[in-house]
Amino acid sequence: MNTQSVAEKQLNPFERYLTIWVALCMIVGILLGQAAPDLVQSLRAMELGQGSHINLPIAILIWLMIVPMMMKVDFASIRHVGTRPTGLFITLFVNWVVKPFSMAFFAWLFFRIVFAAWITPAEADQYIAGTIILAAAPCTAMVFVWSYLTDGDPAYTLVQVSVNNLIMLLLFAPIVGLLVSGASSLSVPFDVLLYSVLAFIVIPLAIGWGLRTWLVRQQGQRWVDGVLLPKFAPVTIMALLLTLVFIFAFQSQNIMGKTVHVALIAVPILLQVYVNASLAYGLMHRFHVPYAIAAPGALIGASNFFELAVATAIALFGPESGAALATVVGVLVEVPVMLSVCGVCNRTRHWFRPDVAA
Repeated sequence: MNTQSVAEKQLNPFERYLTIWVALCMIVGILLGQAAPDLVQSLRAMELGQGSHINLPIAILIWLMIVPMMMKVDFASIRHVGTRPTGLFITLFVNWVVKPFSMAFFAWLFFRIVFAAWITPAEADQYIAGTIILAAAPCTAMVFVWSYLTDGDPAYTLVQVSVNNLIMLLLFAPIVGLLVSGASSLSVPFDVLLYSVLAFIVIPLAIGWGLRTWLVRQQGQRWVDGVLLPKFAPVTIMALLLTLVFIFAFQSQNIMGKTVHVALIAVPILLQVYVNASLAYGLMHRFHVPYAIAAPGALIGASNFFELAVATAIALFGPESGAALATVVGVLVEVPVMLSVCGVCNRTRHWFRPDVAA
């Protein structure tokens, strides 16, 4: 199967060219920040409380992105976990035991040692924090796209995403607090981190679950998944693009003359993506997990919930911070990297025994 042709046929124009859209938003945001600094400063000053770092315009846009994503999650599917647990256990092991800690190590290695000649210690702290936040948030929405492109089991993918969302409620804040404080000299205000979890995970998840439950009872699951949710796509897309424009406008003064940092930040992100995808895929093969579960499991272990990561980095360190920039670099590399992982999975499906349940 030619993965590139599959991706071009199946992805919508936004998903197919996400990297290009992100790059354009970066350019527009920087130009806006340079051309209208007073306007940008006014937008930056709009916070949910003095000194909270929760930027009001960005918070609204993040909600417009996250709530429709949460409406896609069907937690009733979790009751089927016991029938084939191996693939789920491997996914959880990679996502919560390996991925955040490997990202912390790679970030420390590159930003403290390998790139030390080009990055100041203060910048290294910010970039380490941003990449850790990125890795600590497993992907929710785009995983369904990657699973579709690799002929993954959609029901099992839904189970994996649902369980990850529930675990994220408990582990995201402690892991981010522990690793950021351990790998950098930054102190993480735990109350702000918990507030971010409440604002950007708990509340959207509760709203999404409540709306989904009520709408399924009123109109049926087929209408919700096939008719209603696709109508949210343009709103979600515009919210994401405007969020990126704001972030780069807020950071325009900082990143002018530092464009090489974007490329440097991408290096440890790319490395940890391929390492974790390979580990998850290899473990799936070792424990005889069917391909339709193994491929999405590898993709979940590689991709990130970048909307949550961006919101958390802004809440902790501000929209103009290096941490926020690092999370946006994750968006920039997400699509081409994940399509390459899809390509490897599609070309190696013959390694797996599809008739073996796990």
